[in-house]
Amino acid sequence: MLNKLFKPKYVPYDSKYIELTTEDERNIRTITEDIKSYISRSDKASDVNYHTRDAHAKGYCALKAKFEILDNLPKEYAQGLYAEAGIHDAVIRFSNGASRVAPDRKLGLAQGLAIKVFDVPGKKLAPGEEDSTTFDFNLINHPVFFCNRIEDYAYISKLFLELPEYAEKGARGKAQLAFNWLTNYGSKLPTKESFKTFKAVGGFTTIEPKNTLLYSFFSQGAVRHGNYMGKIRVKPTEAATQKITRRDLDLATHEEAIRPLIIDELREHDYQFDIQIQLCRNLKKQPIEELTTEWKESDAPFVTVARLTIPCQDIPDDGNFEVMEHLSFTPFRCLEENRPIGNLQQSRLKAYQIASETRHNLNHVKRREPKSLKETFAKSFF
Repeated sequence: MLNKLFKPKYVPYDSKYIELTTEDERNIRTITEDIKSYISRSDKASDVNYHTRDAHAKGYCALKAKFEILDNLPKEYAQGLYAEAGIHDAVIRFSNGASRVAPDRKLGLAQGLAIKVFDVPGKKLAPGEEDSTTFDFNLINHPVFFCNRIEDYAYISKLFLELPEYAEKGARGKAQLAFNWLTNYGSKLPTKESFKTFKAVGGFTTIEPKNTLLYSFFSQGAVRHGNYMGKIRVKPTEAATQKITRRDLDLATHEEAIRPLIIDELREHDYQFDIQIQLCRNLKKQPIEELTTEWKESDAPFVTVARLTIPCQDIPDDGNFEVMEHLSFTPFRCLEENRPIGNLQQSRLKAYQIASETRHNLNHVKRREPKSLKETFAKSFF
């Protein structure tokens, strides 16, 4: 009786969170045009001989993994992808969140974890890939994003691409960035929203320097979770963190400081992350449209629904460069039951598609979605 009395209530999914206006569509076109323009000059921006992603341009490694969906989950959590227990092959990519390829000390500590899970049945949302059998996650080691609405991201996305140029100018560059961010390049007065987003982007400077394997990674935005709505966290297990012997990150004396820490550990032992869902219980405390607001774990706990295991494996010093560069990851390579939701998140559908197509075309590489882990790492695939 007491268990029934105190059983938590979850906010039901509402399709209004995926609706777009004509103005939203217009702003999305602006965002994607800026992305295409940047990728076309990304080789010169990073001084490399290939065209990079517009974000997470520097990959650290592509690794073989296992994704295990747990059995006997509570019905509220056994939704969509997580409805059926089982073990799937997966490939993951660790990366830096910046738009450039450069020494680690110049890029900041925002880092990404992308996961591609194989053999997932069901129609996918990625355009032209409805029959794909893969399911992707795009996560970052910080719980909140630096923007909330498509209309603001239409200019903030361009500022993000220009961040390295501002950083190179020192204090003058920081002041110029603040002005352009708060006023949309001087076109309007600062608003409560622009101050909120500028504070949020500053939060990325507080990320603690450490071995990438010790971070938790977040979806930042909300996702549909079947009948409900939630956020995703991928957190190292306690047992796994105890295995790490190279814990400290030395950016001052090593240009490539991050990749070797990951690779050297995984050449010696396996590693595990818990895949967790944080279901929305209260829209005031866990707003769907406010990506700059962290959902407090004390208000909405994370529940483990799956486990990601990275087995001990042979990894070349370049981290399997060609594999990680040619792969594409998009949060819309997913089931309808697990789709990204919220206004800003809808812009990612076109943005990720256009970015991937542009990059592959400019690099003269055929854009293909692998059907298996073996195919992913086959030298003849890309």
